This record gives sequence, structure tokens and C-alpha cells, in this order.
Amino acid sequence: MQQRTKLLLVITGIFLLLVSCQQEQISLSERLETLPDAEVTVIEHDSLYNSAFEIHLQQPLDHQTPDGKKFSQRIFLSHIDSTRPVVVVTEGYTANRNYVTELARYLNANQIIIEHRYFGESVPDTMDWQYLNIEQAANDHHRVIELFKRVYPGKWITTGISKGGQTVMYHSYFFPKDVDASVAYVAPLNFSEQDPRANKFLKLVGTDSCRQVIHNLQAYLLRNKKIFYPMFLEQSVEKGFTFDRVGGHEKGYEYCVLEYQFAFWQWGNIPCSQIPDTSSSDENIFNHFSKTTGFRFLSDEGIEEMEPFFYQAMTELGFYAYDLEEFNGLIGYVTNPVFTFAAPQDVKLDYDYEIMKNVNKYVSEKTGNFIFIYGENDAWSCSAVELSGSSNSIRIIKPGGSHGTRIRNLPENLQDSVFTALHQMLGVKITKTEEKLRRK
Repeated sequence: MQQRTKLLLVITGIFLLLVSCQQEQISLSERLETLPDAEVTVIEHDSLYNSAFEIHLQQPLDHQTPDGKKFSQRIFLSHIDSTRPVVVVTEGYTANRNYVTELARYLNANQIIIEHRYFGESVPDTMDWQYLNIEQAANDHHRVIELFKRVYPGKWITTGISKGGQTVMYHSYFFPKDVDASVAYVAPLNFSEQDPRANKFLKLVGTDSCRQVIHNLQAYLLRNKKIFYPMFLEQSVEKGFTFDRVGGHEKGYEYCVLEYQFAFWQWGNIPCSQIPDTSSSDENIFNHFSKTTGFRFLSDEGIEEMEPFFYQAMTELGFYAYDLEEFNGLIGYVTNPVFTFAAPQDVKLDYDYEIMKNVNKYVSEKTGNFIFIYGENDAWSCSAVELSGSSNSIRIIKPGGSHGTRIRNLPENLQDSVFTALHQMLGVKITKTEEKLRRK
């Protein structure tokens, strides 16, 4: 009996020693050399960093079957020092270049950018759409973080913008202990393919007079289609845009007019006072309409590029739809403005009405160490997270802000709130110099 006890103690000691060895910090070069089935390329680095790499890492297409089919996921790693924090950018879309986030500059942090599965170069050989979901994507990010934690034992922060901000939230939902803090910029959480909160928001945002000016312009574009539709056709030919997916050029024109309202508030590129009225020249009105709406978004070319997003929007992430009642008698082609036409065709689209509500409940009531940043006038703020729990998470709303709202363009008092929260969450020094941000 005594010998058996000794043997068990020896086995336990060996096991603990092995576990301890596995947890020991390793160097970056050691990790890069031992990444499983990865291609690593040295690339040019920003002056903030000592080195940078483009990595193509083999990931399981289905993390439930890790030995099954794989795809190559593109990652950018920028390295200062293993003792510094790490900012992980959970891209929601393509990551076709290495860049430096403002958060990495504020924290003087190492940075990892992870391209989202099914976008850019992170695409499987066959587009098996069932594996494009938030749980699989969260597992992608979790695996990358786990691979590099032995290099970087300090603080870890996830961040993302728009759909990337959503990705921050659902990564945390599935892996709440992966990182120490998260910053999600202008990230909506929609609850259906046609979330009604979008149209409610658009009826209240800004001033009554501004909303009326926007409505008048849209109605004018629809009422005077004989003038503006030929201009739309001409520009489409010039730019190589076709509109077969949406149902033809005439339907595409109406969709673009309807999109104008959402796009105007989303980006906030010009003040309401500069919207041309109906006394302006036709060219001036059309140029403003084209610049504000961006016809590529609804073209076949734009949809092809964004098709993975629309698949996610029509199955889990949700989206918005246009209010046709505003333009009774002026709409002749658009009848049911659900964006299923932009999702992959001949693929079953079953929307999960619970998953985003569950994520929302988690981030609003349960999770801590989150900073949510929104622009007051951004149309995507219609479905912003509302904090209702008692955690230390904070929500910052920039007055009059758009989808371009960032820490660096917040009013000083709100910047201070963000920096204070970051310091409390991470316990690291914050560098607030403008010089660092200008180098981005």
C-alpha cells in the first residue's frame, strides 16, 4: 500500500512538472518555429514595433472535429516586447494589410490582427456555409490566443470595429476568460433580419428639420427618376457595376435611394445644412446622392465581396430593412426589402432568433471589463448594447458621433473616462500622446 502511494506521488509529480513545463514562457521565435502547419513571412513593421509577421495558420474548419478539414487563416503579428500587453483585433471582415490600432498605441502593446473566416485569404477550399457561424469564429480567435499566451504572459485585450466589435462580443460570450479587457467600437447587436429598431432610430435621430430634408431629397430622386436614373446607369457602366442580384438596375436604383437615409446617418460625412435642396442643379443632387450612398454596396460586385457578411446577417447577426411606407406611390420595384438577395443563393437561410439575444444578455448583464463606444447619430447605434448589470463595464456615446467614432476623436472628458477605465481594468500605463496616434 505504501509503495502504491509513493508511486502515485511520483506519477503526480511528473504530471505537474510536465504541466509546469508546458506553461513556461517561450520566445517569439520559438513559437513561430513551432506553430502547427503555418507559413510565416517577415513583413515591414511600423516604427512602434521591433518586428512584424504575416502568418497563415491552419485552422479546423469545424472545431468540433479538429482532425477534419482545415483552412488557412491570415494573421498579422506586430511585436514590441514579450512583457508588454497584447491587443487582439478580431476583424469582422477581410484583413488585407497590417496596421496599428489606436489602442495598441495607447497601451504600447504588441498586436495580433486575425482575419475573419470566409473573408479575404481565410477561405476554405469549398464554401461549406454551415461552418460560418459565431461559435466557429470564436474558436478561431480562442485558438490563436492560446497559441501565443506562452509568448506573452501579460495583459490581453480584444478590440474590433463594427462587425469586428460584434466579434469581440461573441468571442467573449464563448470564451469569457480568454482576455483581461475588451473594447468594442460602434458594434450593433441585431435581433432579426429586419430589426425594427433601425427604422425607429431613423425617425428620431437628429432634428425634425434635418430628417425632413433627407426625406424630401429621397422623394425627389424617386419622383424624378427620368432625370436621375439615366445618370445612375451611366455611372454604373463607368464603374463596372451591375445589379442582377438585387433584381435589375431599376430596382437597384430604388434600393440605393432607400439606402441614402441610413448611409447619411451612419457616416455623417457632411452636415445636414449641406444637403442640396431641390433648387440645386441635377448634377449637384446626383453627385451628393452617389457620394453619400455608395452604389457599390448594392451592386453585384459589392455583394460578391460581402457575401459572407450577408450570410451571417441572414442567419445570426441580423440586419435592417427599409420603411417603404414613407414613399407610398413612389416605389415601383422594391416590394420586400429583406437582404436575402445578397446572401449566397441556393443555400438554406435559417435565422437564429435567440443567439444574439443571448450574447446581448451576456455582455449587458454579466460580463465585466468591457468598453463600448458608439456615435450618437450613427444609424448602427439603433441596436447598441445597453448595460443593465452591475459590472464595471462602461458605454461611451459621442455626441453627434458617426460610425467613425474612435477614442481619439471623443471629447476630452469622454477620452478621460475611457483611459481611466482601461487603467482600472488592466493596471498598465496609458500613453495619450497625439504624436503616437498621428503615426498610425
